[in-house]
Amino acid sequence: MTVPTGRRERKKAATRQKIAETALRLFLERGYDAVGIREVAAEADVAVTTLFSHFASKEALVFEQDENFEHRLAQAVTERAPHEPLIPALRRETQALVRHCTTDSAAPIWHMIDASSDLRRYEESMRLRHAESLAAAITADLGLAQATTACRAIARFVVDAHSLARAAADPDAAVDEIFRMIEAAWEATGPSRRA
Repeated sequence: MTVPTGRRERKKAATRQKIAETALRLFLERGYDAVGIREVAAEADVAVTTLFSHFASKEALVFEQDENFEHRLAQAVTERAPHEPLIPALRRETQALVRHCTTDSAAPIWHMIDASSDLRRYEESMRLRHAESLAAAITADLGLAQATTACRAIARFVVDAHSLARAAADPDAAVDEIFRMIEAAWEATGPSRRA
C-alpha cells in the first residue's frame, strides 16, 4: 500500500487502521460471530457510517490487507527484473506472502477465518478477484489483447497456491511442490516462451 502524503489522507489511513485493529482484537477475543459492527464502531470510537466508509462489510474488516496482497502479486509480474522468468517471480512473491501468513502472530487470524463459513466464502471471492487481477497483469506482460485460458488458469493456480501452502504442515515444501506443477503447466501452454 502507498503511504498517504497529505494530512487528510494520513488521518483517513489512521482511522482505517484503528478500526481494523479494533475489529481484529474484538474478533480474536470474543469470536467473529459474537461481535457486531456496532460494537466495533463503538470500541473504535467512530460512527457506524464511518466504519462503512472504510470497509464494505464485516468480513472486509478481517481482510484489511486484501488490496496489498492483490497488488503484490501483480507487481511480481510487472516489476520483475528484465529477462526474469514469470513463474519464478511469482513463486518468490507467493513464498513471501505464505511466510507472512504462517507467523505466530498471523496463525490465530487464519484459524478464525478457517472456522467461519462467512469468512471462508469472503476469502474465496477475494481469491477469484485476485486471480482476475493477476491474469490481467500476465496478459499485459505478454502483450496480448485479452486474457487467454492459460493466463487465467495460471493466475488462479498461483492465487490458490497461497491458500494451500499456508494451510500445509510444511508451507515452504508445499510452495515448492505447487510451483513445480505450475511451472510445468506454464511450459506446456506455450506463452512461457514469451514471458
